[in-house]
Amino acid sequence: MARQADTEPIVADSPYGHPRANNELVGQTAAEQTLHRAWATGKLAHAYLLSGPRGIGKATLAYRFARFVLGRNRGGEGGLFAAAQPIAADSLKVEPSDPVFRRVAAGSHADLLTVEPSYDEKRKRKREEIVVGDVRRIANFFSLTAAESGWRIAIVDSADDLNRNAANALLKILEEPPPRGVLLLVAHAPGRLLATIRSRCRKLTLQPLPESSVASIVARYHPEIVAQDRALLAILAEGSAGRALELAALGGAGAFRELIALVGELPRFDISAIHALGERLGRANAAPQFRAFTELLVWWFARLVRVGAGESGAPSVAANEVALATRLLAAAKLDRWVEVWEKVSAFLARADALNLDRKHVIVLIFSALARTASGRRPELPE
Repeated sequence: MARQADTEPIVADSPYGHPRANNELVGQTAAEQTLHRAWATGKLAHAYLLSGPRGIGKATLAYRFARFVLGRNRGGEGGLFAAAQPIAADSLKVEPSDPVFRRVAAGSHADLLTVEPSYDEKRKRKREEIVVGDVRRIANFFSLTAAESGWRIAIVDSADDLNRNAANALLKILEEPPPRGVLLLVAHAPGRLLATIRSRCRKLTLQPLPESSVASIVARYHPEIVAQDRALLAILAEGSAGRALELAALGGAGAFRELIALVGELPRFDISAIHALGERLGRANAAPQFRAFTELLVWWFARLVRVGAGESGAPSVAANEVALATRLLAAAKLDRWVEVWEKVSAFLARADALNLDRKHVIVLIFSALARTASGRRPELPE
């Protein structure tokens, strides 16, 4: 019998738990009702592509649907592991007290398979991509008879992580779908998938959450954060509750204000303040904070570029941001800001791959920004 590893943790890297143990889906009623109607009318597709920005509930919806299907047989027949409680007629919700919910949360339901980047025994860490061996588990899983519910469900989280060989192996499964089997692909950037994979899936696009919903979720998990900072985190997260919670845990509101204060000095280069920042973010245990700060930096300059190109109104995340954006766009041509944004993004990717000193990275980035703000071309190591 195919099953997940006994050692697979219930809680993921996030402090808020794995989506398979999340009982609440916020702001995705339309997508939930689409899946419910497909089940109710007997028109389930063999594969669904759940797409949308990271952290908006795609994986949560996938597990929610899996619990719903595995908790009842078609037609409502009971059984040893049938749902302990009735399921609402217009919802996929299964109560946490239900035995199906508990076993899905524990990763122990025999008719559910989750495929994620697996553990690399050679490198002693989790792989950064889904390899062909991971996908072959799906073929083996679907070849077996359902053990409990009459249905078998496989979730790929996320399909963005498939390497070329794994994607081709998945395509073969989609070309010969199993009876009473459903494949759920979670994708943050579906355009990167093979067109042939996308064409063989029913597409279900989830939307970013309203800022008010994101702020409410932050308040639930971080009641100590004041309303002003919750609102700021909701804006920074751009509709992603997962991103907002990550930023909340890493002091994202304060980090963004510090970023704006430093950028506000440009083209002045306060070397002591930059070195202090680099020292703090360069500590052995500060890798998450470094990543959050640099992601916010790249995010803000992408906004600056969009404003300069006339694609949106002036940014207004911070009180002085409109004036700052106006001043920077007057100090250097738009193509210079596009250039520094692209160079900083590429440099951060190289720095991560090569494990460069984080303090040195911060100093080099702000030096490049200062050059740009003074009308010169940015310089960063290739």
